[in-house]
This record gives sequence, structure tokens and C-alpha cells, in this order.
Amino acid sequence: MYPLLFRTVLSRMDPESAHHAAMAVIRMLGLPPFSWAARALTRPAPELATTALGLRFESPFGVAAGFDKDVKGAAGLFALGFGHVEVGTLTAIPQAGNARPRLFRLIPDRAVVNRMGFNNHGAEAAAERLRKIRRRSRRAVLGVNIGKSRVVEVADATADYVRSASLLAPLADYLVVNVSSPNTPGLRGLQAVETLRPLLRAVHDAAGATPLLVKIAPDLADDEVEAIAQLAVELGLAGLIATNTTISRDGLVTDSATIAAAGEGGVSGAPLKARSLEVLRLVRAVVPSDFCVVSVGGVETAADVKQRMDAGATLVQGYTGFLYRGPLWARQINRGLAKLG
Repeated sequence: MYPLLFRTVLSRMDPESAHHAAMAVIRMLGLPPFSWAARALTRPAPELATTALGLRFESPFGVAAGFDKDVKGAAGLFALGFGHVEVGTLTAIPQAGNARPRLFRLIPDRAVVNRMGFNNHGAEAAAERLRKIRRRSRRAVLGVNIGKSRVVEVADATADYVRSASLLAPLADYLVVNVSSPNTPGLRGLQAVETLRPLLRAVHDAAGATPLLVKIAPDLADDEVEAIAQLAVELGLAGLIATNTTISRDGLVTDSATIAAAGEGGVSGAPLKARSLEVLRLVRAVVPSDFCVVSVGGVETAADVKQRMDAGATLVQGYTGFLYRGPLWARQINRGLAKLG
């Protein structure tokens, strides 16, 4: 049914409006008795449970940052069968993000272009919602992804990240430093090791006992990927997330006029698959076996998830596949993984 709904209705809607409509349904699914019914249908098989970051995950497959930007749909996403939910990206200072339209579908590529620009109500507001979630007895593993506030100069980025970390780390199961979105001016420059080292050290101190990870771009050169992975290990981070969206438009099959109309922004979805897998292998080759590596980018099927785990991923995340596969996507992945063994 979902392919028909997508083809006849959702694909004709503005992508951001369609996302907000979906989030309204997901938020409803997070409330009893809807959550009970959904969990009965989507609960992962017990054998899929895995341990990482000192936490138990019901499934290795979770939702990447960007889907639930403002900590509003985590309970509903858990009810749909995801093993963890990474919320954000959140910034210390509330911001509206970039001007609309800022989200575009590349349907022939099963991809999305986004230049959202970290639209969120800020770390303090998110902290209040996280406190409410933590009071619930059953919930998914919740990661929190933080980024630089747009109005803050790059030179002052460390203090900005530390402010978010101080507010959110005590309420998160794990914390992620996002220095790889292409939609905040100057952000990706923070991935240079000489700049990244003091930033990660300061955020690591602010995070305290909360596991800290860093999320990197797929557009880095191989030696830069390896250098950041080695830096993360050196600084005692718990893990690394590979990868964010790409600024590359290579290999897209969508007509050039549609791509041009979408303009700047990061591409997610199927076109990321090959490079994301490459980066995973680069990272895994230079980090210890117990270092958590989360793979994201171009993952759509259970076979994709298994391929990432076979290549060394500790956990796997998806986002764009939700748009093309629908609300039972996590259930499909989990059932497929159980069959693949």
C-alpha cells in the first residue's frame, strides 16, 4: 500500500510538509494505546539485541539524526521498531534554519537533497523534552546530535558546542558532535584535525560520563578520514559516525533540471551507498575492535544493514529510506536481519 500512497499522494506534496504530516502520525504512535499496538507489530526479534557504548540496543538498526530534529517523535519511532533514535541536530541557540524550500526529492535516485540548516528550538527546549522522556520506564536508546549555532562565529564554535553538551549530555544515552553538515557556513572546516582536536577535547570534558561520538562527512579524503578516526581514539571518544550527507552530485540519474532546481545542500539516500561503505572500512581499519563505528548512508534493505555489519559497523542508521519504504521500514529491516542470521 505504501508505494501507491507515495506515488499518488506524498510525492506530489512539498517534501517538508509531507515530513511534518508524517511526524504528526509518528507522535500519535508514541502514545498508548497506539504505541502498544505498534510495538506488538514491530518489536525486533530477541536475537537482534546488541550491546554497544555500554548500552543494550533491541536492534542494531536505528534512525539517523535529522529525522527527529526537535525531540518530538522519539517514542513513536521506537514504537515503529527502531533500535535507537538519534535526535537533532540541536544547537545552543534556537534557529529557524535556512529559507524554504529546503528539502527536495530526487526520486529516480531514491535520494533527497536537504539544506535545512539545523532548524530547531534550541538545546534548552530540547532538554525539557528529554527530561520527560527519561521519566518513562520504556524507551529506545536516545542519542543526541549537536551542532554549531549559525550566528556563532567559527572561532567561537567550541564554547557553543560545550554549552549544548553541558545541557544535553546528562540527558542523553550518547552524544554526537556534528562537524560535517554542508548546510552551516564554515562547519565542515572544523573537521581539520588541528581545529577538531581542541573542540572534541572540550566537548568530551563537558559530556562527562556520557559516551561521545563524532560524525564526519563522506567528502573527506581517505587520509583525512583515517586521521579523524585516529584522533577520536586518541582523545578517548566512544565512537564515530560515518557518514553525513554529501555535496557531490556525481552519478545522479535524476534529470539535470530537477537537480539544478534543488540547488545546494547535502544529498542523502542511495547515491551515498558506495562511499559510505568505503569510509566505514577505512575507519574500521584504523580503530580498535571495541571502538563503536556507526554506519549511515544509502542503507535501505536488511541486506544493506548486514553488509555494513559484516564490514565492521557496530550499529547502522537510516533516514532517507523511511521516505521511500514507509512506516514499516524498520520492521522490514529487522525481520530481514533475523532471517539473514
